[in-house]
Amino acid sequence: MKPPRAVILARGLGSRMRRTDAAAAAGDDQARVADTGVKAMIPIGRPFLDYVLSALADAGVREVCLVIGPEHDVVRDYYTRTMPPRRVRVEFAVQTQPLGTADAVVAAAPVVGGDDFLVLNSDNYYPVDAFRALVAMTGAGLVAFDWRAMIRESNVPPDRIRQYALVRIGEGDRLIDIVEKPDEDTVASCGDDVFISMNCWRFTASVLEACRRVTPSPRGELELPDAVRLAQREDGTTFSVARLMAGVLDLSSRGDISQVAAWLAGVQVDL
Repeated sequence: MKPPRAVILARGLGSRMRRTDAAAAAGDDQARVADTGVKAMIPIGRPFLDYVLSALADAGVREVCLVIGPEHDVVRDYYTRTMPPRRVRVEFAVQTQPLGTADAVVAAAPVVGGDDFLVLNSDNYYPVDAFRALVAMTGAGLVAFDWRAMIRESNVPPDRIRQYALVRIGEGDRLIDIVEKPDEDTVASCGDDVFISMNCWRFTASVLEACRRVTPSPRGELELPDAVRLAQREDGTTFSVARLMAGVLDLSSRGDISQVAAWLAGVQVDL
């Protein structure tokens, strides 16, 4: 059976990457790319997104859809002219406005059609085993990461990890709920089994439909966790959970660049 296509959300503005002083724009290549807000293209030996695509290819994924903004010609040009991948076929979808992650998934609808597909962030480097788990799933699901492993095996400090969404898992490794910004009591109720979401999903057509129906969150965005809840509640969609004892690298802010570069040192990229 053909492995599912991966949809990579690369539309984010990356405002925490930008410097405020215009004079600083004369800095090194990493700084100049960071100032554009296109986090996925920050060079760490080569563009960060190259590492993500290589890991997907290692997991057997052969088709990728990059969701970009209309102004992101640098991404399109790189993967169609400068460095067209050999192991994966890259297509593009345009999210006209940065309205949220659920809206970004809807932008990819013409590419994915009615097939299952993976969804992931462009500013995270996930272990190959996470992608393999999603490829092997039947139906909708996600990878949940053990937060002790996240502390040991990622560049993310514990205080930031505690801000990530908590995954509540039921019998048969089925998703019960995702708790955004859990308080200490909620975390404590999980005992030693604390798992978090890093936005690493497998979606079905029913989840895509829920993304179309979702309403703005209190932050004013159309968000994937809300679409997941909608699919569970209204469509009866069941989400499997693959638990993974591994870390995820996070390239959220300028301060993450050197740490991520150190973690990726020695990682071979094969596009």
